[in-house]
Amino acid sequence: MAGLSAIRSDPASAVIGLDFDGTLAPIVPDPADARVAPDAAAALVRLGALVGAVVIVTGRPAATAIAYGHVPGGPGLADVPGLVVLGQYGLERWESGLVTSPPPPPGVDRVRAELPALLTALGLPPGDGEAPGVTVEDKGRAVAVHTRRAADPEGALRTLREPLAALAAAHGLVVEPGRLVLELRPSGMDKGQALLAFLAERGAGSVLFGGDDLGDLAAFEAVRDSGLPGVTVCSASAEVSELAALADVVVDGPRGVASLLSALADALSGR
Repeated sequence: MAGLSAIRSDPASAVIGLDFDGTLAPIVPDPADARVAPDAAAALVRLGALVGAVVIVTGRPAATAIAYGHVPGGPGLADVPGLVVLGQYGLERWESGLVTSPPPPPGVDRVRAELPALLTALGLPPGDGEAPGVTVEDKGRAVAVHTRRAADPEGALRTLREPLAALAAAHGLVVEPGRLVLELRPSGMDKGQALLAFLAERGAGSVLFGGDDLGDLAAFEAVRDSGLPGVTVCSASAEVSELAALADVVVDGPRGVASLLSALADALSGR
């Protein structure tokens, strides 16, 4: 309640932070098919004009989040006033149509080259078209292996954990687990660090962060470590329970997030 009260009393210093997949966009079998929920985009367009900043903190490349935030015939993420997207867990930044980022570490290229043979050796080759199988998502600075489309998603995830951890370690990377996905990425940055740096940059007076997955736990901790009045929101699913246990507010998936953002925009605009 203290966090919500602070946002309402001084919206100009409030930061609204959100994850993308599972929070603003529903989880889908193929990550390339993910798209922002139109109601969420419309609510963020309203909020962007009312609060100090709206920031999306995602493991996706920043430009991909913007592209998948397009809403045909309606406002999309690119229309949110002053929006900043911190992609690749904060290693990339999209702002005013421009993306800035350091060069990717060489370990990512090595993992990208070795991964197909490893998956084949494990009996988990990538699916072809509509055929079931794991899905490899190349994020540029990271490579993610999704098991949602495998014949046995949970079994495939168990099979992959140790081999992918060994592959990542061999090339100076770490493994970030998620909802039926294991992502191999550089160490040294997470959503919590990215969010804390952004709050300091903006001189924030309050913060709300919403997420759905294990990678968002660091951002929840950052809200509490910031010393600011804050609110943590869980976009709930049956696949991840840890986040809901730590959240101040639990809503029903991206649809619930959109409703919460719209209600907050109504409150701040005096409706």
